[in-house]
Amino acid sequence: MSVLSTVATITASHTGRAEPLTTVRHQHLDEQPFVLVPLTLAGEACAPLAALAGTDPERPMLLTVRQPRNRAERFRFAERLATLLLAYIDGCRTETEPYTVGRGKEKEERLRFQRAPQLLVPNGEGIAYVRLLGRLTRLRATEGPYAVDPSVPALGKWLTWFADLAEFPNSGALLAMTRLLAANWATGQSSSEDSHLASLFAWIDPPEDSDGARAAREAEDPAVWPPAGPSTDPVFDRTLHALMTRYDDASDDRGREAVGRQIDHELSGQMLPTWRLMWRGVELLRELPEGAHVPGRWDLDRRWFSEYVEYLDADGRPQARRDQAVRAARRLARLEDAVTRFEAERAFDDPLVMAEYELTGEAFTGTVTARDEDRFIPGDRPGSQVWRPTIVLRTDTRVGLAVGTEVKSPARPGQEARILEVRQEDGAGHTVVLQLKGGFARKRTPPAPPGTLAETGEELTYTTLNPTAMPSVLPDEENTPWTHGGPPQPYEPTDEDAEETWE
Repeated sequence: MSVLSTVATITASHTGRAEPLTTVRHQHLDEQPFVLVPLTLAGEACAPLAALAGTDPERPMLLTVRQPRNRAERFRFAERLATLLLAYIDGCRTETEPYTVGRGKEKEERLRFQRAPQLLVPNGEGIAYVRLLGRLTRLRATEGPYAVDPSVPALGKWLTWFADLAEFPNSGALLAMTRLLAANWATGQSSSEDSHLASLFAWIDPPEDSDGARAAREAEDPAVWPPAGPSTDPVFDRTLHALMTRYDDASDDRGREAVGRQIDHELSGQMLPTWRLMWRGVELLRELPEGAHVPGRWDLDRRWFSEYVEYLDADGRPQARRDQAVRAARRLARLEDAVTRFEAERAFDDPLVMAEYELTGEAFTGTVTARDEDRFIPGDRPGSQVWRPTIVLRTDTRVGLAVGTEVKSPARPGQEARILEVRQEDGAGHTVVLQLKGGFARKRTPPAPPGTLAETGEELTYTTLNPTAMPSVLPDEENTPWTHGGPPQPYEPTDEDAEETWE
């Protein structure tokens, strides 16, 4: 937890209301997200029990498994979920737009869909459920002794795609509501308590006659606010067990159907409060303005969605049970780049986030006190001169960056700067001299175009963060050194994959 987060948490505990951690929203929220509230059978990690799903807050679709230990009923649940989710995904495959990838000679024109699916679940356990359900369904065979409906492996492939992207902070394909809310507000409770959706909401949006602490205590009553899942409340488990026993012991279909409807009613009652909180969370988050880099990240999601659609249409093989070495290495590199870029973009978009880096010495803010627009320095070629103006900043805070450090400013992200001098003044504060490069609308000599060179009196922030840093480059597969034979072969599904136990 950062210093500012700690201060916000302490403030929230005193005021009884959540404190903002951001000034903008750093995740894209689709106009029509697909919300999924799943429940699982107690004691089994991925035995589907029920789910509320859909894109309409007023019309959730109820999916239940009246006897989760019945394999056939589990796959019927998967079929019904596939009917809903695959139709939603197909609805995103509409109009396309061109975009460019690569640079120079490798530049290439491609097409991507103008929409991409977005799946919202209540919490991190919901993401783990999506991952596990995807793993247990994507490798199923549609022919032979363990055949399932073709929609089941199709559902598994897409759930795995969502779960894989959930690890990337710059993707909005699969998001957990508790993580979204906790990223934007600090409460007066611990981070583990923030994983309880109703309790977290109590701090952010308490009733008018209450405060966050009191409302959070009331939200811990599972009779009023059942757990957001996928695990269920132990008291409810006993009720459900009694109903399922009556369901199994029913003497005829009519009696079994009557008990089944009662099971459906009880399961719906467990999920409806969470369903309403999910959509209330969507409303709260939409009230926050969107960060400047959010549209670019959503463009990347749409590109990934379009590429996966193209892959499925051309190949159709499911994701491998385990990543082979090359894919794992490339995925790890992409993940590290995504984390670095996302953190930099958040800081550039949000002064509250940037303030945390100022406290750690990775950024500073000052006022421009002087500038030298006509400054030239010797170039690389003998006798040549290059234009490198300077500005001088006065700051009252500590500057933790050394001379020679390359920095950038959110005010002019396309303009590179280098620290030439840091002087501690007799009083408090420092004076920093910065040499500027680029960002002058391609001009190579003064005067600088209006707005490209900071004016005296302007307040600027500089940081070592760089949201446009180039990603790491890995060698091609044929040039990768292998210590145990050649490169691993591409994954081919086997008959054994279809026999994997649903556990």
